[in-house]
Amino acid sequence: MLRPDAPVVLLQHGGLDNLSGKTGLAMLRYRSGPIVAVIDPAHAGADLAALTGIPRPVPVVADMAAALAHGPAVAVVGLAPSGGRLPEEMRADVCLALRAGLSLASGLHSRLAEDPEFAAIPRAAGQWIWDLRQEPPGLEVAAARAAALPCRRLLAVGSDMAVGKMSTCLELAAAARRRGLDARFVGTGQAGILISGQGVALDAVRVDYAAGAVEAAVLQAADGAGPEALLLVEGQGSLAHPGSTATLPLMRGSQPTDLLLVHRAGQSHVRTRPGAVPVAIPPLHELIKACEALAALGRPDGQRPRVRALALNTALLETAEAAAAAARLADATGLPVVDPVRQGGEALLDAVLAATQHPGGPGQSALKSV
Repeated sequence: MLRPDAPVVLLQHGGLDNLSGKTGLAMLRYRSGPIVAVIDPAHAGADLAALTGIPRPVPVVADMAAALAHGPAVAVVGLAPSGGRLPEEMRADVCLALRAGLSLASGLHSRLAEDPEFAAIPRAAGQWIWDLRQEPPGLEVAAARAAALPCRRLLAVGSDMAVGKMSTCLELAAAARRRGLDARFVGTGQAGILISGQGVALDAVRVDYAAGAVEAAVLQAADGAGPEALLLVEGQGSLAHPGSTATLPLMRGSQPTDLLLVHRAGQSHVRTRPGAVPVAIPPLHELIKACEALAALGRPDGQRPRVRALALNTALLETAEAAAAAARLADATGLPVVDPVRQGGEALLDAVLAATQHPGGPGQSALKSV
C-alpha cells in the first residue's frame, strides 16, 4: 500500500537514539523514496546525521503540526516497542495526521484501523490505514516447495534479536544489483516489509502456519527467477534467544541454500527483558554448527546449507576496534567477517558467490572455540 514515491513522515517519538526506533531508523537508511520529516520531541531541531550516523538530510521536528509543513502523504510508525502497542504520547500526532488526510502505516501489534478513536475520524478518498502486522489469508502448512526453486536462497540467522539481519540482507542486495545481478529481498518483519513493499510479518502468523507463510512469500518473490538469481530472506529472532521461535519456520519455509550469521561485536548475552535471567550466547562455532545442522533437516533435496560468512555489527566500536574484532573472529571461524553497514556488502557477496564453486563451505575445518 505504501508507494515507493510517497512522501513519508516518520513517527519516532523517543526512538531516534535507541533500538526502540529501529523500524524508522531502517527506513531512514534504506528507503529509496522520500522521507520529508521525522517526529521526535526529545530531539526536535537536531541534526539527523550527527544523531544517528545516517547521512540523510531530513528535518527532526517536535510534532505532526510541524511535520505537515513539509508535505507528507503517509505517516509511518517508526517505533517497535516491547509488546508492540501504540505509545500514548504518539496518539495525538496520529489523530492529527488522519484529520489532515494522511494515510497511516504501522507495524505494531496494535491494530490502528480498529482503534475507536482513529476509526471515528472521517477519511478522504484514497486515504488508508495499513496494519501490516497481520496474518496473510489462505495460508497452508509448509511442504518444502521452495527447495525446487532454481535460485540461490540465502537466509540471515542471528546470535540475538536486533543485531542487523535485515540490514545485512539489504546491503547484500544493493551490492548484487550494483553488479547487475538479479537480487530479491523477502521482508519478514515490519521494517523490511515497509522498505521493500512485500513479504510476510512472521510474528503475526500462527505457529502451525509460520513456515507455510514464509514458503508462500519466498515462492512469490522468486517468481521467474533463474539459477543466477539471489534471494535474500530477512532473518528474525535467534536460536539462542529463549523468547524466539522464528528461526525454524524461516529455515523450513525458505529451504535455504546458504546461511549468513549476524553477530554484534563483543556481545556475550542475548538481550532480554529487564530483570530476566541472563542467557549467554553460545560460542559462535557451536552456533554455526547448530544452524547448519537444523537447516539440513526437513529437506527433500539433501542439501546441507553452510554459513558462508559472518556479518559483524560494529556500530558501537571505533574503526580500529572494529577491524581488530573482525580479524579475531575471522581467525577463529575461518569465515569472511565484514560489517556490511560500515564496509558495504561487496565482500559478503563475494563469499556467497564463491560458494558456487566450493559448495562445501569455506573454513568449516577451521572453526575454533569462540
